[in-house]
Amino acid sequence: MKIVKPSAILLACLLGAGMSAAQAQEKVLRIAMTAGDIPRTSGQPDQGYEGNRFTGIPMYDGLTQWDLSSASKASVVIPDLALSWSVNDADKTKWIFKLRPGVKFHDGSPFNADAVVWNVNKVLDKEAPQFDPAQIGVTASRMPTLRSARKIDDLTVELTTSEPDSFLPINLTNLFMASPTQWAKKLAAVPASVADKAERSKQAWAAFAADASGTGPFKQAKFVPRERLEMVKNPEYWDARRRPKIDRVVLLPLPEASARTAALMSGQVDWIEAPAPDSLDAIKGRGFKLYSNLQPHLWPWQFSLLPDSPFKDKKVRQAANLCLNRTAMKELLGGLMVEATGIAEPGDPWRGNPTFQIKYDLPAAQKLMQEAGYSAAKPVHVKVQTSASGSGQMQPLPMNEFIQQSLKDCYFDVQFDVVEWNTLFSSWRLGAKDPAAHGAHATNVSAATMDPFFAMVRFVSTKAQPPVSNNWGYYSNAETDAIIEKARTTFDDKQRDALLAQLQARIIDEAPFLFVAHDVGPRAMTAKVKGVVQPKSWFIDIATMSLD
Repeated sequence: MKIVKPSAILLACLLGAGMSAAQAQEKVLRIAMTAGDIPRTSGQPDQGYEGNRFTGIPMYDGLTQWDLSSASKASVVIPDLALSWSVNDADKTKWIFKLRPGVKFHDGSPFNADAVVWNVNKVLDKEAPQFDPAQIGVTASRMPTLRSARKIDDLTVELTTSEPDSFLPINLTNLFMASPTQWAKKLAAVPASVADKAERSKQAWAAFAADASGTGPFKQAKFVPRERLEMVKNPEYWDARRRPKIDRVVLLPLPEASARTAALMSGQVDWIEAPAPDSLDAIKGRGFKLYSNLQPHLWPWQFSLLPDSPFKDKKVRQAANLCLNRTAMKELLGGLMVEATGIAEPGDPWRGNPTFQIKYDLPAAQKLMQEAGYSAAKPVHVKVQTSASGSGQMQPLPMNEFIQQSLKDCYFDVQFDVVEWNTLFSSWRLGAKDPAAHGAHATNVSAATMDPFFAMVRFVSTKAQPPVSNNWGYYSNAETDAIIEKARTTFDDKQRDALLAQLQARIIDEAPFLFVAHDVGPRAMTAKVKGVVQPKSWFIDIATMSLD
């Protein structure tokens, strides 16, 4: 693979042009992301979960959070700005959250129940002054049943869902708390000549994004779109265990794997996401440390089941899954993947007992395709929408080229529609019917699988069809919907896991995906970064790290 040098502009940034003497004494951590732009800083990041990882969790907190303290245990939901929560036994659409006292936003204003209500309304209440359509797509689809928030007292809030939903505390890890006071200051600075409410809100949020205020362990210091984001430690962070030891973190967008690798090898950055697979030996040979761990993640093709899609036929869907040699793909990626045989692998409580076994079986795949009416003389033409980079996308172009060649053996003629990552991500919610899909028969968006809604429900529930959530391909089945309804309204964890195992087995049998890989989240760092815990998660906690 050709190594591409970072641009001159980026190099100037990486070299710290104009850095003061005081800054030179700081402990500065420089990170090269896979994103092509700085993830949104206004509280609800874009750029997929890479946004949550780098501009969400460091600068903001939610009512709940993921435990990122262990590399060996599954990451689970724990209290964050909420000390505790409980569902109303008489009305399971009502939840009470008890809030943490004494927390302040970076601007010095207090975090309280009013702030929670304000942040819920920023994405749910179209009449609220702070309502921001730009933050809806990356938030509302991740907590689809939340409908309202009501203050009970300064440290107690009631959340209401549209239906009983045992997934709510998990979903709330995606709702980050931004400062209402800071936003109000930005709104007050919008010229009076701007009379339109929506435009005033838009301008206030743009100003907020340039001078953000959350409650997290790091505070925003400098923001240059498409170039860099700098965060400095918050010495007054409420959780003493996560008060940063690193003075400053610099985030740099570098979407090309070869460019990220070159930046690390030349000492321009300290940390890169998803290094180029063919450079792993060189990276380790130069003394850099490589971290990886199985993530709750699926790298799939998600099929369209619309009438004009070849994947409407289950035989074609199953044939594609049997035609792919995942072991060979793993070799292509330097071993940095786990072969997918479903969403949850054997041993997981959600695995279930599927009748269809996902594996490499070329004769069986060819037989299914012949039964569906295809052959070498009569191939099936399919278009797949993908990106060249992005959060959780691993190495999308070489992986897709490998699949393209593999599926030729089963009479598939695959063409790709390569779009920018954020465009692909937005199109994912709009669905296969939308013009943004460009007529694609499948979309290649990697998916988080750490909670029931993210792992399965949003892809196969009829209620999750566009524009509600990510059932891009319009899968719909009454039996599947019935299992989902039972699981969502079951508040006993073991009973719910048993229902989710039924759901997973049904998804594997129905094969609405080409199940390809699970990511291991590879990242390479200089040895001077200490205290690194690579959890079994999409996320990682910078706040607990240090620098020599």
